[in-house]
Amino acid sequence: MLWAGTVGGARVLLALGRGGSGLRAVLRQSVRSAPYSSSKRYRAAMPEVDTDALDEKQVQLLSEMCILIDENDKKIGADTKKNCHLNENIDKGLLHRAFSVFLFNTENKLLLQQRSDAKITFPGCYTNTCCSHPLNTPSEIEEKDAIGVRRAAQRRMKAELGIPLEQVKPDELRYLTRIHYKAQSDGIWGEHEIDYILFAQKDVSVDPDPNEIKSHCYVSKEELTQLLERAKRGEVKITPWFQLIADTFLYKWWDNLENLKSFEDHEKIHRM
Repeated sequence: MLWAGTVGGARVLLALGRGGSGLRAVLRQSVRSAPYSSSKRYRAAMPEVDTDALDEKQVQLLSEMCILIDENDKKIGADTKKNCHLNENIDKGLLHRAFSVFLFNTENKLLLQQRSDAKITFPGCYTNTCCSHPLNTPSEIEEKDAIGVRRAAQRRMKAELGIPLEQVKPDELRYLTRIHYKAQSDGIWGEHEIDYILFAQKDVSVDPDPNEIKSHCYVSKEELTQLLERAKRGEVKITPWFQLIADTFLYKWWDNLENLKSFEDHEKIHRM
């Protein structure tokens, strides 16, 4: 049974399963003709995209509000995770704030995850410990010392990896620098982000959510090199941001886990 209505100017289609179970919401809205601008607040176009074949839990997350930014990482508005990850909008310049966490244990091994097959972007790909977005909430838009981003990282490590909040606190995440990149996942979805790089080193408890993570492991530098070589041969898949970071900065940072202060650069945004 279908129910259609309008919420906040967006067309909402609800599909009700037998007995009212399996509630599923798909936001639909016609593409606006107005171009993007750098005004304080704007909404991206929302093309008609069929999400019925996608994982229900991941579709629900598409309504989260990401932080829209300009190329200098200045906040200019907010929009849904769905809008921020549609290639059609990315091609028009839509850019959002993100983060990538690199968590090492006391043996100097890096915690990797393999994204679940349910993920809408880059399913099944190996990547760094945790990658996500701060949301347009008071606690996560706060910019001083990147505290909002670091709070978001703590939240997502709990959601994805089951790491208790008290085990990795925001002040234990070292903010190194930012990268700006764009990549397509498929013909519909992609990424266009300014990505905050966060490092931490400590032993933690891990209990992943299988809807988020297919597998996880700790790797040495040598084991990561082998994994990246397998990716080049097409045997496994790596997320594009992790590949970029591994190809440029990661090993140098890894060699200096006890001296990362010297690598902090909060002024430059590396365009990759």
